[in-house]
Amino acid sequence: MASHGRWGHREPWGLEALAMDQKGYRRGSFQSATSDEDMLEIAGASMDFSMADDDPPLDREMGGFSSYNGGGMNGTSTMMDFLEEPLPGVGTYEDFNTIDWVREKSRDRDRHREITNRSKESTWALLHSVSDAFSGWLLMLLIGLLAGSLAGLIDISAHWMTDLKEGVCLAGFWFNHEHCCWKSNTTFTDRDKCPEWKSWSQLILGHGEGAFAYILNYFMYVIWALMFSLLAVLLVKGFAPYACGSGIPEIKTILSGFIIRGYLGKWTLVIKTITLVLAVSSGLSLGKEGPLVHVACCCGNILCHLFTKYRKNEAKRREVLSAAAAAGVSVAFGAPIGGVLFSLEEVSYYFPLKTLWRSFFAALVAAFTLRSINPFGNSRLVLFYVEFHMPWHLLELVPFILLGIFGGLWGAFFIRSNIAWCRRRKTTRLGKYPVLEVFVVTAITAILAFPNEYTRMSTSELISELFNDCGILDSSQLCEYVNDFNSTKGDDLPDRAAGPGVYTAMWQLALALIMKVFITIFTFGMKVPSGLFIPSMAVGAIAGRLLGVAVEQLAFYHHDWAIFSGWCSQGADCITPGLYAMVGAAACLGGVTRMTVSLVVIMFELTGGLEYIVPLMAAAMTSKWVADAIGREGIYDAHIRLNGYPFLEAKEEFSHKTRAMDVMRPRKNDPPLTVITQDSMTVEDVETIVTKTTYSGYPVVVSRASQRLVGFVLRRDLIISIENARKKQDGIVSTSVICFTDYCPPLPPSSPSVLKLRSILDLSPFTVTDETPMEIVVDIFRKLGLRQCLVTHNGKLLGIITKKDVLKHIAQMANQDPNSILFN
Repeated sequence: MASHGRWGHREPWGLEALAMDQKGYRRGSFQSATSDEDMLEIAGASMDFSMADDDPPLDREMGGFSSYNGGGMNGTSTMMDFLEEPLPGVGTYEDFNTIDWVREKSRDRDRHREITNRSKESTWALLHSVSDAFSGWLLMLLIGLLAGSLAGLIDISAHWMTDLKEGVCLAGFWFNHEHCCWKSNTTFTDRDKCPEWKSWSQLILGHGEGAFAYILNYFMYVIWALMFSLLAVLLVKGFAPYACGSGIPEIKTILSGFIIRGYLGKWTLVIKTITLVLAVSSGLSLGKEGPLVHVACCCGNILCHLFTKYRKNEAKRREVLSAAAAAGVSVAFGAPIGGVLFSLEEVSYYFPLKTLWRSFFAALVAAFTLRSINPFGNSRLVLFYVEFHMPWHLLELVPFILLGIFGGLWGAFFIRSNIAWCRRRKTTRLGKYPVLEVFVVTAITAILAFPNEYTRMSTSELISELFNDCGILDSSQLCEYVNDFNSTKGDDLPDRAAGPGVYTAMWQLALALIMKVFITIFTFGMKVPSGLFIPSMAVGAIAGRLLGVAVEQLAFYHHDWAIFSGWCSQGADCITPGLYAMVGAAACLGGVTRMTVSLVVIMFELTGGLEYIVPLMAAAMTSKWVADAIGREGIYDAHIRLNGYPFLEAKEEFSHKTRAMDVMRPRKNDPPLTVITQDSMTVEDVETIVTKTTYSGYPVVVSRASQRLVGFVLRRDLIISIENARKKQDGIVSTSVICFTDYCPPLPPSSPSVLKLRSILDLSPFTVTDETPMEIVVDIFRKLGLRQCLVTHNGKLLGIITKKDVLKHIAQMANQDPNSILFN
């Protein structure tokens, strides 16, 4: 099923590049791949829907389902065929296919209606009805608890292993540098030099000074970095290839209805959690925020197996995954509301109001769980929490908008460069050596990073340092100002002249900026878990801090200038460089991902500064406008297109004047459409069609001459049903007639038994006429989540349009290679 020919109604929702050897369909005996829970989309051990549920009408939402009499619970049909007993596998989907949203929603409504009707009959049925209604909230609670716990584990482990590159704690090797020095009696200024913490040179040589000690520390730093990254890439390659990357492009595609089995399975969760810690600790220019969304979605998918309602319905499961994505961002940034908005704005395809409430609850529970674990020991959910107290002035909007322009330019530059590099990786021999690539990039990163203290520290710590507002007790280089203590009033320090430490820090930060800008291009997309949020924020925070210090010094030395005279008098604290870093971080993250609303909310939840919403909004909008002017796609959409996932972007308008007949198969000079007749074909005829074609479904017509449409039957359901009938129903042989009607035509007494398959027939497939404008067809595919749509002319079947045909047509209209939408 997953292999395609080039014409006709090939595999509506699967992909040409995948041949029949995919794990899933093997002719002769249909078996699903290894373990049910391991697969994203396997529908449990057996399907216990009634016959009506086996194939609810495709467009029940469109009204007019009186013709649907599939012989189900409420059907009036008296026919008795072997499918009265539900079959395992009927109504499920194969790997690399798209789900049928309309059918899944209809199936769920049937299930809900049955439970409601039964609840009036007995107390037990009423309790079942209540538990069914409550199961969604219970599932959200479990997802929040599991996602929060895993995030806490990842944070603590990554913090410890990052410090392990520089030294070890003698009081207990499991303490990181900060925790090691908590019990020490050292003074506040020497808090990082406690006797319990030993660098590798102190441990091996007995002293930490001199060139040899420096070289030894350098060597140990690079060795640990290489060990961590190699272990990560080998685990990914050996156990869970889907655990690499950020996971957000794939999750967007899965939420749009595509099936990638195993992408959200147990192994992916375990390996992603372990390798994420290793990748972050290795010092590579990547973050854990994007992969945490993938981890949370894995938790959601695995926990769905506890509840029949979600295990057996793909559309319901996607509502859970939308909420899990919100929980992932909630624990990544400590921003529950930002997480809900991120899920709504960036990843979700179908987001009803009920999902909004459940996402809110899941994000709340996840944030609460992480707060209980307190991974950073500062009662905050993120390492770089800051609070600013100084108001900003209207004139500062000018540098904030400049940061927005920088963020947009960097975002567009990064997307183009990264996609070009990833395409090169896919199309050349480079892609065959993922371990070597990770080794080389890690070696270059570690060798360049160690001499500069701002690249040597973890990226989260760097952002924390850049966001920090300098206080009296701050001992970092960035806060080495020339102090004039006569003019301090309470905690607020006036703007001061920069000391030599600040100028040194500026040079180091400028070098760090150049390194981060270029190394991130080659890091994102390697075969290790890699998020993009933190590196993007680091680039913006460095640029913002540099600009902030420049504006601060300008205001200090030229406070009599007209632009400063009204609001920045001598001795006042009017410029906060940390605020500029925060605005820069938002601008760069916005430029790369094209987020707006969720980005601003995440940033003010991070910083607790409501008064800075306007600067953040100005920077985020500016960066989006600038980046959109250069290239329309955000990084995740660009990766979806690069990988050829069948994703119909809801934000883009289709404005071309083509019609359904221009897109449908078969075209002129193509062989005629393959159809099945309702009561005149034998089992052998149908098996021959299934063997010789690779289509995913077949229209059923009254007769080949009339071409009047009866319904649509899926290839997978046909295979399973015929196979089962041969095994379990007496008298079914190759010459048995297959009948899709309620009453089969009379046959001679000597003929074999009739195989009745009406219950697997979809009696209300979605149809359009050949003159329907393609913009309407595209809208129908987007909004109803169809797999295929039949085309008629004067009531007769003419052809078929599949989701893949629509995607190819959109690509052609945009002057792109139509085969670029094929998944490889």
